[in-house]
Amino acid sequence: MSANSLPELVSLAQELLIQIRQHPQFKGLRFDCDVALGDVKQYFNYLEWAATADLEVSRFEGFRE
Repeated sequence: MSANSLPELVSLAQELLIQIRQHPQFKGLRFDCDVALGDVKQYFNYLEWAATADLEVSRFEGFRE
């Protein structure tokens, strides 16, 4: 189990995405897939917001208790 909080882990993941995007080896791959790094970054932005927001996020995702 990680000692880091969820917002800290999200921040670390975003930093890794930046490093991956800027890495010469990644640029050389000409990698093409259905999900772009920008999409992943946006996902992490939303996750970071949800993790730090003071509300019940599950209500917005259609989950029922």
